[in-house]
Amino acid sequence: MNRDADARVRAQAVQHVEHRRQLLLGQEVDLKVQVPPAFGKSRHVVLRHQDHVREEDGFEHNDTEAPAWVVSDTVPPLDQDGPQEQKADAPEDKPPTPAHTGFRALLVGLKDDITHLPSRQNLYLAGIGGGLALGTHAVDRTVNARVLNQYDVVNEIFAPAKYYGDTPAQMAFSIGTWALGRVMDKPKMSHLGMGLLRAQALTEILVEPIKLATRRERPDGSNRQSFPSGHAAITLAAAAVIERHLGWRRSVVAYAIASYVAASRLHDNRHYLSDVVFGAAVGSIAGRTVTAHGRDVWTLTPMPVPGGVVIAATRTGF
Repeated sequence: MNRDADARVRAQAVQHVEHRRQLLLGQEVDLKVQVPPAFGKSRHVVLRHQDHVREEDGFEHNDTEAPAWVVSDTVPPLDQDGPQEQKADAPEDKPPTPAHTGFRALLVGLKDDITHLPSRQNLYLAGIGGGLALGTHAVDRTVNARVLNQYDVVNEIFAPAKYYGDTPAQMAFSIGTWALGRVMDKPKMSHLGMGLLRAQALTEILVEPIKLATRRERPDGSNRQSFPSGHAAITLAAAAVIERHLGWRRSVVAYAIASYVAASRLHDNRHYLSDVVFGAAVGSIAGRTVTAHGRDVWTLTPMPVPGGVVIAATRTGF
């Protein structure tokens, strides 16, 4: 826990309550606020109003002054039988598991993903990807000429990649993960599968219009759908979702597969380097969009206690 961040959140919460001193008069007040997620997923802040504060509590209080607000924080145990510290390989900002992971929830989630596409993070990713694609455009043909390889062993190594990165194979893996989680009543697994499906759908929504708008001819001359690489985009999107759900250590294999698929598109002469680079950026945007929004909403809930009121700050999200 960063002490500075802890102090900032406490100060903001205290200031919020001080601005609503009508609570002391028993009036109804709106207590919904935005609090930075400095406490992590299980941290709570409690503000307790006390008419008398004892000296041993660390406060000096004069009864003629305004009542005091005592700030305390608690961390509910993550596991009654295990350590309360978070595992090192678990992502600190992984998306919370929703109450429902059915088909309707999938559609609602996809709708939310589309509305959350315009964001500063996605603008940065698109800018970086576009800049790198523009920078590599001048060497596209040179790179393809050098990576073309007719050795049988190299061809055999890259041969399966076009299937791994194809939409049917990715959809089958995602649907299988989602369905297995539903059948076995494992919400976290079905949530992962739902995230993969949403990321792949969002990737297609982004990639296909760009292909139709740019109409860049493929290196092998087969059609005019070269920019950006759909294979690179969809595998990077899946890797980003897996990273957010399971942590970076468990996503190493997913990122390795995505890199393998991207390299194969150059070897197979289906894409230029700039196609693959921007496709990777599009996939990162899709994967991070479906796992990024809805985690930073906090609400303050008043609860009566003997001698005053407790206000609990709780983070909620999708």
